[in-house]
Amino acid sequence: MVTDLPNLAKFDYVDRVNRAIDHIVRHLAEPLPLEQVARAACFSPYHFHRIFAALMGETVNAFVKRVRLERALYLMSHRPSLSLTDVAMACGFSSSSDFSRSFRARYGVSPRAIDLDRVRRDRREQMLDELVPQHRHRLAGLPAGENPDGFAVRLRRVPPRRVAYVRVFRPYEGGVPAAAARLVSWAEDRGLADGQWLGYQWEDPDIVPLEQCRYDVGLELPADVAVDGEVGVATFPATTLAEVDIAGTVDVELRALDWLYKTWLPASGYAPDHQPGFEAWHGRPFADGTDHFRVTVQLAVRPLSTIVDAS
Repeated sequence: MVTDLPNLAKFDYVDRVNRAIDHIVRHLAEPLPLEQVARAACFSPYHFHRIFAALMGETVNAFVKRVRLERALYLMSHRPSLSLTDVAMACGFSSSSDFSRSFRARYGVSPRAIDLDRVRRDRREQMLDELVPQHRHRLAGLPAGENPDGFAVRLRRVPPRRVAYVRVFRPYEGGVPAAAARLVSWAEDRGLADGQWLGYQWEDPDIVPLEQCRYDVGLELPADVAVDGEVGVATFPATTLAEVDIAGTVDVELRALDWLYKTWLPASGYAPDHQPGFEAWHGRPFADGTDHFRVTVQLAVRPLSTIVDAS
């Protein structure tokens, strides 16, 4: 029907921009000229530049630089053995001086001078204020070394994962349950709804402002299943997962993440791999409502011995 064309066009444009975003985050360590990113989205560079800016609120170049700097903050926070030159190369800067100039322009200080602990505290305060101001005490960060819940890590090697997803921008303002419902409906129509459901985001909300975060509701797919319409598809390479099973409210998951990063990871002999943090749902997403969760937190990791060539 003609009345459906605007929505179809919207979904097509969103899908193409999502493909461009996926290409960017997978290739941060490499040059990312506009022509290459536009090709990943199947647009001409001239039109793609305007479409991306209209949908994302920033140009392609601004987005690439911002994501590279946010990735650098993440590496500096969780891979402290990396030199600043290693960080610069892993995030696609042409040199350490280029990295330092870009870093100072965005954060006001040099990479060596930034107080990462303060950045994480300030972002955590923002998250608490916006999400659950009346229950701040439940979401306070878990200090390093403490594990009152008895969390335990299970290491598991997984093959490449092909994932259908619906992306939510500004997820901390809502929209994730509705996106999950759309993808569940899509999966039910294809007899796929009993597969492994995932939620994941590339950004660390303790580093990245909440309004710049993206969250994907995903479903692992067999290789022969076609994807179209508003549903995108992503492929994650084989990796080792550090898994923690949790059941409870959001404060339990936050404590699990704090323990995983602050206590388990530094003593593990592993460092985070370049994949997002995953939530693997037990059953369908939000099967127990929006206040109680049964998920496995999954952190992709790699041995510290491979850290210098990480990208």
